[in-house]
Amino acid sequence: MDILSVCAVGVIAAVIALLLRRQMPQISLLVSVGAGAILLLSVIKNIVLTVDEVDTLLSSSGISSDYIMILLKTLGICFITEFTCDTVTEAGMMSLSTNISFIGKILVIAAAFPMFSDIINIITSMVKS
Repeated sequence: MDILSVCAVGVIAAVIALLLRRQMPQISLLVSVGAGAILLLSVIKNIVLTVDEVDTLLSSSGISSDYIMILLKTLGICFITEFTCDTVTEAGMMSLSTNISFIGKILVIAAAFPMFSDIINIITSMVKS
């Protein structure tokens, strides 16, 4: 799906959700969440192609694929957390959105910890030399 299609679906879903908000707020929220889910699912093909390209690039460069996996995991956590926070905020639950955002940050740190550990090991080995 190209960006014009994504934007068109987004604008149409937003207009429908706004029109339904006063009479049927639950349906309005479902339209928003459904449109977001459909748009996310429509770009999965592009994500898979990009990951394959990055893997090919890494295998030819000699860089450890562990670091790229950490990067992709943290990016995935960030994107999913932001989508969820925006949806929960739209539903009017700002406190829950803040908690989800905080948990997302903790999960990013946890996912990146092996890389931090490697960096600390490299620094300590350089200091000892």
